[in-house]
Amino acid sequence: MGVNLTPVIARHRVDLEYFRGKTLAVDAAIELYQFLSIVRLRDGSQLMDSHGHVTSHLSGIVFRTTRLIADFGIRPIFVFDGKPPDLKAAEIEKRREARKQALAKYEKAKAAGDMAAAWSKAVMSSRLTREMVDDAKHLLSLLGIPFVQAPSEGEAQAALIVQRGQAYTVAGKDYDSLLFGSPRLARFVALQSREFLPSIGRYRVSPPEIIDLEENLKALSLSRKQLVEAAILVGTDFDEGVKGIGPKKAVEALKRYGSIESLPGATRNQLPPNYDAIREYFLHPEIDENPVIEKGRMDVDAAIKFLCGERDFSEQRVRKALERLAKTAPPARTLESFLD
Repeated sequence: MGVNLTPVIARHRVDLEYFRGKTLAVDAAIELYQFLSIVRLRDGSQLMDSHGHVTSHLSGIVFRTTRLIADFGIRPIFVFDGKPPDLKAAEIEKRREARKQALAKYEKAKAAGDMAAAWSKAVMSSRLTREMVDDAKHLLSLLGIPFVQAPSEGEAQAALIVQRGQAYTVAGKDYDSLLFGSPRLARFVALQSREFLPSIGRYRVSPPEIIDLEENLKALSLSRKQLVEAAILVGTDFDEGVKGIGPKKAVEALKRYGSIESLPGATRNQLPPNYDAIREYFLHPEIDENPVIEKGRMDVDAAIKFLCGERDFSEQRVRKALERLAKTAPPARTLESFLD
């Protein structure tokens, strides 16, 4: 998911204290996928209530996100994806097929008693449904954690929130928010962040890191437009890129030739025919200039009713998490009061 710019991007390792008191525009899709990936049973299956509702992502919010708020004073604003752009249709179909294959391999490994392989394939088959998103929004509102519904790509909307100074940084995993113009990107903001590596079928611990867009543009001697063009050469969620060109070669090509249009014909001919539309989407994405901030207010009784009465959570554990959260700053009723 997203473009791979790791080899050319300067990243600074930090600890969670770095984010104390800061507001983070959280890429909700990435965050919930992370919870769906790591909060699982031994055989790789997701946590569910007695009615078959998946609860892994809710567990992540109530036991992990609330710890970041209570222990480190981090103030998240979850930003949810809307309708994906038509440019993403091929990528969505590719992901759907990959999940289908991973699910088949998961069932096979589980039947064979290979729990390690089963877990690996289960993670790769994770799917975020509309019901899961609705449950997550409902829980966030009960916990007093604000969220925003983007019209399209959540990372683009989150980038706008940071550009306007309503949040310090986008918090996510993909570099796309930088292409959308976010001044900063924070990755692996978690109590113990683990990144799943499909190539080896296991996790690695990833310390938090902060990335500054302007610092990187200066270091690479590129404009943001050129960085977007380099990403198109490498491959994004909207195109497969040019075979044989990785991040370093892409950056060198843009520094040498200045723009995609000036690249040698052999390279330019391998670009997707709609590369200009892809570039335009990154530079001028579909966003809501005046997004509605779902205000939320902490309601302990309603949260317990939902989590324990409807989703089978342990009341003792939930009450402990909510008591810890309640000791922090008063919950936000508007975005402005949340940012004060």
